[in-house]
Amino acid sequence: MQMHTIVVTVAMSEVKRAMLESILGEEVRLSFLANTPSNLREQTLSEATVLFSWLLPKELGSNEFSLLKNVQMIQLLSAGANHVPFTKLPLSIIVAGNIGAYAEPMAEHILAMTLALAKNLLKEHLKLAQGVFNQSTLNRLLRGSVCGIIGFGGIGRATARLMRGLGMRIYAVNTSGKTDESVDFIGTMNDLQHVLSSSDVVVITVPLTKATRHCIEKRELEWMKPDAILINVARGDVIGEEALYTHLLNHPDFKAGIDAWWIEPLHAGEFHTEYPFFSLPNVLGSPHNSTLVPGQRDEAIKRAAENISRFLKGVPVSGVVRRDDYI
Repeated sequence: MQMHTIVVTVAMSEVKRAMLESILGEEVRLSFLANTPSNLREQTLSEATVLFSWLLPKELGSNEFSLLKNVQMIQLLSAGANHVPFTKLPLSIIVAGNIGAYAEPMAEHILAMTLALAKNLLKEHLKLAQGVFNQSTLNRLLRGSVCGIIGFGGIGRATARLMRGLGMRIYAVNTSGKTDESVDFIGTMNDLQHVLSSSDVVVITVPLTKATRHCIEKRELEWMKPDAILINVARGDVIGEEALYTHLLNHPDFKAGIDAWWIEPLHAGEFHTEYPFFSLPNVLGSPHNSTLVPGQRDEAIKRAAENISRFLKGVPVSGVVRRDDYI
């Protein structure tokens, strides 16, 4: 059997390294780039057949991408691949996102945001803090309403199961227009207007690609119901920032739960919004932490390692991305 060299560019604790080694077994040679002396990095990367990475542009120097001539696969710890510098990678390399690794905690976060907005929890909490006891405020019943899910992958499917538990109907959009999941409607992006105009709650879970960047702008927001709830846990740039702010400002019954922002510390080094979203009473925000629950990173490493193992065995892998969607 061919000995494969897997270079791990993700920084890991000893416990997580041991877990990774136990999944991949003795048939592979593991090298951890963070512990590789600088004079051996070139040799290590030149020998790699698989990279296990998270944020490649931060983990490799700009001159090190040319060393990846023997790499056959890059497995990401993250689900999304919008940060991958595809133009620097040989065409032969397969890139796989960690699809579904974070689905359950993200689905719970989506549910929490939806309920908080539907029941006016933050708004009424702030009134109580000011001494205002407004017991006549009407809340919203979600049972019988429609949840539209734009991007029906692992996160979308996990969300649908929770929303169905509330008695909501599910309208979904994915690339194929097909699913084995129980839904009331399934379509493609060609059906976006139908789904947006029919939905009481709209959940955005699509990956950020050329096709989905700013796929929700002024026109799409106007398709939605004036009292709809919009939840974005995908990437900020799926939605036009100015368009969303203006829509929220002009439609006070429209609400938004935002976990994914346009300018975030991980990529930009700071958190910043171009518009004063937090001055609006119909916005609920969280710091892009919908995936962060105890043990989830271990689960993500496990799933990614299992995908690498399938690749090495010649078994079809999950999460393979099309570079044409990004370049």
